[in-house]
Amino acid sequence: MIPSPLTRALDRNARIFLIVLAVIAVAVPLSNLLLPPSSPLHVPTYVVSLFGKYVCYALLALSIDLIWGYCGILSLGHGAFFALGGYAMGMYLMRQIGTRGVYAHPILPDFMVFLNWKELPVYWYGFDSFAYAILMVLLVPGALAFVFGWFAFRSRVTGVYLSIITQAMTFALMLAFFRNNFGFGGNNGLTDFKDILGFNVQAQGTRVALFAISVAALALGFLICRWVVTSKFGKVLVAIRDAESRTRFLGYRVESYKLLVFTLSACMAGVAGALYVPQVGIINPGEFAPANSIEAVIWVAVGGRGTLVGAVLGAVLVNYGKTFFTTGLLAPYWLFVLGGLFVAVTLFMPRGIVGSWQHWRQNRRERADAASADADAAPAPRPAE
Repeated sequence: MIPSPLTRALDRNARIFLIVLAVIAVAVPLSNLLLPPSSPLHVPTYVVSLFGKYVCYALLALSIDLIWGYCGILSLGHGAFFALGGYAMGMYLMRQIGTRGVYAHPILPDFMVFLNWKELPVYWYGFDSFAYAILMVLLVPGALAFVFGWFAFRSRVTGVYLSIITQAMTFALMLAFFRNNFGFGGNNGLTDFKDILGFNVQAQGTRVALFAISVAALALGFLICRWVVTSKFGKVLVAIRDAESRTRFLGYRVESYKLLVFTLSACMAGVAGALYVPQVGIINPGEFAPANSIEAVIWVAVGGRGTLVGAVLGAVLVNYGKTFFTTGLLAPYWLFVLGGLFVAVTLFMPRGIVGSWQHWRQNRRERADAASADADAAPAPRPAE
């Protein structure tokens, strides 16, 4: 019997991971809504929002692992796709404010009224519709990735050179979005959100629902990535990662494969940004900063690239560490800790946490199999004469 693509994608480890996500998506909201604050199992609303942010970062890390761990494309500009998805959702949320803003203008956001804009820019049209905003969350990052990848991959730009131009791309977007006349709030960005689909974004129920949706999106993103990497398409991606020239000589259109997976990865990053914004309450040009994209790469390296689960684990652990170290006396030294962590992982654990665990288990299994084979091959004792 030939296994289906879904069966191939869901091995034992993948099923365990999805079960853990399902338990988290159910248990955390229930503990927040049903248990009293005095209960030791109660999860406060601020913790729900905090871990909702971590889940969004995990989806971003998953998108980077898809292209870096399985295709060898090291992008140092994936924060741009994350931010573009966030801005698309932020524009929708700004259009929902209406007359409840500081200047009570029925159409223009407060920052446009403050800057004496007379009418809404054309590219803001349609963002009063949630469906249109979701379409832009996918379309804008995907279109940018497609155009960028078309020129970069057709020109056969690879390695560190590709990493540099992806970093230049996100830096250029950051400078553009900082401009007040660009129509996206300038340095302050978009904030003061009120509603999403008619629900108060600050309400406890809305926070819990956004957390559950974020976990569901992470599970869906994981399923898509598993389906891609376990398919024939994924095998070609690994071949491109390991020997791009040889894969091209075998007749594969390497550029097309890289372009498709890069565009898919950008769309996933855009969804992560869209889920991030209503939970955090703001989106500004700082999200385009190249340092954010580099930090996301560190998450994947710490967790283990080429494992998918490792990317999720690395994103959660590093960001939890960031929260811990930046709320006390150690706050000024966080960047040193982060840099030291990356150096330590590179030198002593180059496969990352999950990758090292998988390598250790594989070696242990091979040694056990070898010992079993030696025992079977040993000559039987000769009978006593």
